[in-house]
Order: sequence, then structure tokens, then C-alpha cells
Amino acid sequence: MESSAKKLSSLRITSLDDDDDETEVPHQPPPAGPSAAAADYEDADDEDEEVEVTLGVLSKPKHPGLLLRHLFPSKAGGIPAWLDPVNLPSGKSSFCGFCGEPLQFVLQIYAPDEDNVAAFHRTLFVFMCPSMACLLRDQHEQWKHKHGNPCRSVKVFRCQLPRTNAFYSPQPLKHDGSDKPLCPGAPVCHWCGTWKGDKICSSCKKARYCSEKHQALHWRTGHKNDCLQIISSSAASNSVLPAVGKVPASTSWPEFEIEIDYEGTFDSDSDDENNSKSLVMQRHGKPDAMMQSWMDQFEADADNKCWASFQERISRAPHQVLRYCREPNAKPLWALSSGCPSNADIPSCSYCRGPLCYEFQVMPQLLYFFGVRNQPDSLDWATIAVYTCQGSCDQSVSYKEEFAWVQLYPITTTRQ
Repeated sequence: MESSAKKLSSLRITSLDDDDDETEVPHQPPPAGPSAAAADYEDADDEDEEVEVTLGVLSKPKHPGLLLRHLFPSKAGGIPAWLDPVNLPSGKSSFCGFCGEPLQFVLQIYAPDEDNVAAFHRTLFVFMCPSMACLLRDQHEQWKHKHGNPCRSVKVFRCQLPRTNAFYSPQPLKHDGSDKPLCPGAPVCHWCGTWKGDKICSSCKKARYCSEKHQALHWRTGHKNDCLQIISSSAASNSVLPAVGKVPASTSWPEFEIEIDYEGTFDSDSDDENNSKSLVMQRHGKPDAMMQSWMDQFEADADNKCWASFQERISRAPHQVLRYCREPNAKPLWALSSGCPSNADIPSCSYCRGPLCYEFQVMPQLLYFFGVRNQPDSLDWATIAVYTCQGSCDQSVSYKEEFAWVQLYPITTTRQ
């Protein structure tokens, strides 16, 4: 466990005193948004400490059956456990707005709304394109959200159901192996196991795909032989393809269960208002005049001060991959003061035109668990903040697209 923690901290979330020879802090902030963003960040400093934040940490599921859709799981990686298994997102919703490839499943959070009978069951799904080039473009497109419908490589969908619905029993779960869904789901792509399989293999008429690319990939990696066997079989009508999930396992990120913990259970070593000073002094003790001058300059830089605060908060529970809080005054924990949105940058709900509120954020530690290497072209982010309809509006479409704000590290914003 200790070695894993060291590998995790080396990804991005590292203490300022890890290096004996020098101290490194971000020094190339990404393009700043409107000046109001910095003011909104400063106003939120005190509010962040007043709300209880739920942390998501990953664990390997004890049994794969625990993450099936009728058990309403919170999970990361693998394939999604769709809440509405029939009316899946379709059309351009399932594709990256830049490269046009199908999006990859990141995680889902089961978060019922107790005050809304239409959201007795409520799950949020996060998808993204695994291309860093697309994420860089996405980070700039998000500023244009107020001026139209920008292309995105990160998408979030909200799905909700009342207690009585066509897919699940209204009775509480028994967790004894007897819980079952009320109906099967729509057929999904045999390659990715994620999106609806609208395209059918013209030869065997059995394999389904979400896109021509996934059909071609499946053909080259084994379906060519399976297809010929099915066609040549005298009992073709009874032939069965490999179960969805076996093939996609090699193309999706590793699957984990998301367990919850509370940030308040972790002790803080220092007061947040003195974060930058305490982190610097951990190794050096009482500062001399030169060190004091350096610290004054350090604290004067809003980005560096924000970065120190971000690291201090994360260091309390370094394995966290998710921070969740839907309280009215909750705010994301930003890694930098620049590149974060002002209140005016957050759009209204696309369906009811009501306000969006912050609900959760995805942390960069998730990349470590997904096995993403820290290379120049590897996927990377500082945080992804998700804003959802404040009223959890219940519209005709089953999967409603919400809003995600991507904040990148300074060194990644220069790779364009």
C-alpha cells in the first residue's frame, strides 16, 4: 500500500517538500477567464470549509455481480451500468465533438434526490474521449458555452426514475442474490459494451455496433472467424456470440467500485488560511530573511497560493478520485485560481432553463488507477467539475446532458 501511495503522489499531487534540492510550483497558468472568476474563487474560500464533502475512493469489487445496474452502483471504469437500460443516449451525444470517435466511460455516481419523487433513482454518468489533443480543445471550447453549443470531449449525463418504473422493483434491495431487473436492456455494441448497437453485422446478423470503427476493430480482432462459424453452422439461429464485456474489457479502463468516505474524518495538519506558509516551512523550519521574502512573493501569486491549498486538502486523503457535495454553497476545489469559471460562465439547464449547481468533481488521481502513464501525450487534467440542474428537472429525454468544466495543469495547456 505504501508503494502504491508513493506512485499515486508522483502523478501530480505531490507535497512541496518532496524534493530535497528545489521546490516546484506551477508557473505557467492557463489562459484566464473573465476577471470575475478570480473574485468568485476568493469569495468561495471560506464557504468550502463549511460544507461536508463526500470523498470517493476506489476498490476492486469483491464480485462483478455487485456492479450490475439493478443494484444501482457507483463505479469507475469498465462499462456503464445504465439506469434506463433501453433509452440510451444516441446520435452525436455518444461521440467526441472533435475527433468523432465514440466516447469512453469514466465513472458513474448513484445520487438520488430525496426531495424529488421523479428522481428516487438518479445516476450521473461521465464519459470522455481518451485523446489529450481533444481534451485540450475541449478546455478552450467550454468558454464558448454561453455563445452557442460548443463541441465537447467530456460529457456528463443525468438519468433519473421514480420509485415505480418499468425497469426495477419498487421494493428495497435484499442483497441476497434474488434482486433482478424487471426487463432486459437494449442491445449494446459488441466492441465497447457501452453505446447502443444500432448497426448490425451484415453477414451474421448477430453482432451489433455503435459505430463503423468499432465494427472494423471487432472484425480484425476475432469476429471475422466467429462470423464465418455462425454462418456455416447449421444451427445458426442458436449460435451465440461471446458475452458483451469480455471483448470490451481490453479496450476500456479497469473497473472499480467507488466507496464513500467523508473528508471531515481526516485531520488537517494546518489551518487552510496558512496553507502556503506551512507547506513551505515543513522542511525549512523558521525562515530566514531570504526565505521570508520568497514566501511573501509565493503567497502573492494567486495561482501558487491556490495550488498549495489544493495540495494540502488532497493530502488529507491522497487516494480520493471524487469529491461530492450538493449543498447550496458548495464549490469545487480548484487547483488554480486562473482557468476556473465565474458564476456567469456556468450556463442554465438546457432543458428547463433553470440554474445549474455544482455537484461533484473528478480528481486526477483517477488516472493512476486507470493505468494512464505520465507521458507528454497522455490524458491529464487538474480537475473536472460537474454542474447539474438544481431542480433535477424531469423532461422527456431519459439521459439529459449536464455541464462539465475542465481545468488543466499549466504545462498541459501549452501542448496545442
